[in-house]
Amino acid sequence: MRTTPPAEAGTADPGVPRGLRRDLYAAGAAVLLVAAAALVGHHIQGTSRTLFVDSPPLLASWDPHLGPGSPAAVLVAVATVAYGPALAARLPWRALLTLAWGTSMAWIFSLALIDGWHRGIAGRLTTRHEYLQVIDRFHDVPATLRDFTRHILLGSPDHWPAHIAGHPPAAPLTFVLLDRIGLRGGGWAGGWCVTVGAAACAAVLITIRALADESLARRAAPFLVLAPAAVWMGASADAYFAAVAAWAVALLALAVTGRSLWCAGASGLLFGAACYLSYGLTLVALIAAAVLVLGRHGIRTRPAVLVPLLTGLAVVPSAFTLAGFNWWEAYQLLVTRYYQGVGGIRPYSYWVWANLACTVLITGLATVAGLRRTGAVLVRRRAGALDRAAEVRLSFLVSAALLALLVADLSGMSKAETERIWLPFALWLLPACALLPRARPWLTAQAVLALLLNHLLLTGW
Repeated sequence: MRTTPPAEAGTADPGVPRGLRRDLYAAGAAVLLVAAAALVGHHIQGTSRTLFVDSPPLLASWDPHLGPGSPAAVLVAVATVAYGPALAARLPWRALLTLAWGTSMAWIFSLALIDGWHRGIAGRLTTRHEYLQVIDRFHDVPATLRDFTRHILLGSPDHWPAHIAGHPPAAPLTFVLLDRIGLRGGGWAGGWCVTVGAAACAAVLITIRALADESLARRAAPFLVLAPAAVWMGASADAYFAAVAAWAVALLALAVTGRSLWCAGASGLLFGAACYLSYGLTLVALIAAAVLVLGRHGIRTRPAVLVPLLTGLAVVPSAFTLAGFNWWEAYQLLVTRYYQGVGGIRPYSYWVWANLACTVLITGLATVAGLRRTGAVLVRRRAGALDRAAEVRLSFLVSAALLALLVADLSGMSKAETERIWLPFALWLLPACALLPRARPWLTAQAVLALLLNHLLLTGW
């Protein structure tokens, strides 16, 4: 069992360790941030109605309810809190990865089913803004790709629904391909997003083990499984996008630490695919850069690993470009489309900090405390007061994800709905919880938050 760092062991109150007290202060500040975002947001929405959300800072409506997933969600939460840390510490590594994926899937499915099968899963991707609305428009895929940018702007003929216009065509093409192989309808599409999205936790664990150490990965596992983000991963395409990006990072970590050419090529391929699933996933490059810095010894030992990485990275962009889709032109049109809609009305001055309150809700108070410890690790390392290489490396990786999230925030292209849109970045903040000395109380807080959110609010997108 990892002990509390010596620099945080002292205390003025013999009953409360200094580190824990600081963790609680950080969590308390996060609660105040969420409360401020809710109070200020309700005032703005009530007076000017410019936020376009019913329960600021979340895109959700007040709707206390139970559903068929309620008992299962409580059971998964109780079992994970009670047995998760011990199992994570003792299971063989591959068994842990399998269990983490399966439990994460059960957690996401059970939370989604609190809203019922149709409202929670099958109907999520069939609304007027979603991908399944445009399946029939891809009957001629090459022609649709060549013509894709002509339908992005509002006012253009047959303009794309919001989510299709807001993403490169690999996103809708995924659901077109599912339809073509016989997996038609919202149920299959939702199941795909949950199943693939849940695999992201295994990718993050593999990355931590490769770049930091296995002990920290095992400590992070229950927090990745029981993340409040699961409330929005249920049948959200962004969960699928997050998993693709996470596996790209994981394979890159394996490539630079194990000097594997195959992993490097696969990582490049997935990075290229991620950029054609969501424009915002280009910011995952900051996390990838952190991986390259942490794995620089492996790159110096075998620089040839960069060749398949770059080759794989070029595959998907080349294929779409040859098919007639211009990524940069589409992104510029998307910026215009964004400001044609509610994105041009929602006040930046509110969302630039309220988005961070959304991040608190999807990552939980345990992550806030973990991020405080992440900063403390890096500061002590800089001051030469602590030499814990694995914790420093983990903290560096988490900090890169936090930087990517902050860049997305400052860009002004993420005003509201970040509880869903920022899933690819939020997943990389959760490993900070591995730095917490006692898991169960914080895990309990994570589970309670997720259960309250899904039972009291009807989330949407």
